Amino acid sequence: MATKKQTSNELDADERSAMPDSAFAFPRLRKEPLSDARHVRNAIARFDQVKDVSDTERDEAFRRIEKAAAKFGVEMTETSWHELGKP
Repeated sequence: MATKKQTSNELDADERSAMPDSAFAFPRLRKEPLSDARHVRNAIARFDQVKDVSDTERDEAFRRIEKAAAKFGVEMTETSWHELGKP
């Protein structure tokens, strides 16, 4: 069986499982890991696609993403989660 070659930024199932809930933008659902700059950019881009979360969870996720963006040098122009996913 052929396997997809993993790049250094990709998380395999074991790595993702080993991450604490706090390493995700949406910890209850374990959605949008924030382990590096690529994942932070991905969390920003997919923010509005996460389903079954409350506005409070979105507020908290946005703060986690802001913190991770600063840590990994990802520029964010959005000041509210309401702005994410908008063209």
